[in-house]
Amino acid sequence: MLQELPDHVPRAPRQVGTLLVLTPKAQPAYDTTRMAYSLRPYEVAYFRDHEWAEAPSQMLQPLLVWTLQQTGFFRATLTPPARGRTSYILDTDILELIQDFTVRPPVLRAAVRLQLLGPAGEPIASRDIAVRETMPEANPESGIVAANRAMAKILGEAARFVLNSVH
Repeated sequence: MLQELPDHVPRAPRQVGTLLVLTPKAQPAYDTTRMAYSLRPYEVAYFRDHEWAEAPSQMLQPLLVWTLQQTGFFRATLTPPARGRTSYILDTDILELIQDFTVRPPVLRAAVRLQLLGPAGEPIASRDIAVRETMPEANPESGIVAANRAMAKILGEAARFVLNSVH
């Protein structure tokens, strides 16, 4: 499971706007419950006996929603199929989530692309966030721990990005 939340979430005075957090999308290699790793550059393989409880995009959405609610900025933080007009829309793409054994010590590489849109879907701002988290051991379990640490960092950066983009 991806379930670790950031230690610190930036806060801002409450506004009247609402934020719709779309279900994240993922690059095809990561749009699966299969847990990816790499032994050679430019190659992706999947563990046979280890997998995610859900696709990473499904696990990331509630973490994004919780993190953005904790900023205190939005009157409401919504998810599809929310109805009505929203002030902002957050669109997220998982670009990478892979245990990289091509380096020593091994690392978990995670990257997302965030795009903040206005109520009519017009782009306001975008940002790519990439994190490399060292794995203490070269095994899937260490990769899961590192993935949680990496995603917690990404969530904190995502909150800063959204707040800085709407002020």
